[in-house]
Amino acid sequence: MSKILIINGPNLNLIGEREQSQYGSKDYKFLEDICEKKSKELNLTLEMKQSNVEGEIVDIIQGARNKFDGIIINAGGYSHTSVAIRDALDIFKGKIIEIHISNIYKREEFRHKSIISGVVTGIICGLGINGYILAINSMHEMLNENK
Repeated sequence: MSKILIINGPNLNLIGEREQSQYGSKDYKFLEDICEKKSKELNLTLEMKQSNVEGEIVDIIQGARNKFDGIIINAGGYSHTSVAIRDALDIFKGKIIEIHISNIYKREEFRHKSIISGVVTGIICGLGINGYILAINSMHEMLNENK
C-alpha cells in the first residue's frame, strides 16, 4: 500500500473562514475528510499535516524521506518565498504534486512565480479544494506506474 503525505502551509487551516471568494466556504475539516475518503477508495495510506511555520514544514518534508512514496503540498504563501522548502522538496526522491486552491496566475503578480515548482512532478491550481482529489488520483496513478 502506497503512503502519501499532504502538507498544507500557512493559513490553510483557516479555509472556509478567510477569503471565501478565493478559497471557498468549505472548512479544513471538510478538506481532511474528503482527502481521507478518496485515499481509502484508492487503497492509499494518507497522512495530513498543516503548519504556519516554515521550519516545521521543512522538518515534515525531511521526515517524509524514508516514510512516504509521495507528497502533495500546498505551501501557501511559502510557495513564492521559501528556498528552504524548495531545497527540502528537492531532497525528497518520491513524486511531488504542488497544489493551490486558487489560480495563482489570476492573483497578485508576486503570486505568479512559485519557487517550489521547479522541483515538483506536477502542479494543480485554481480548481478549489477539488484539486486535492485530483492530486490524490494523480499521485495514485503515478505511484502505480512504477509497479
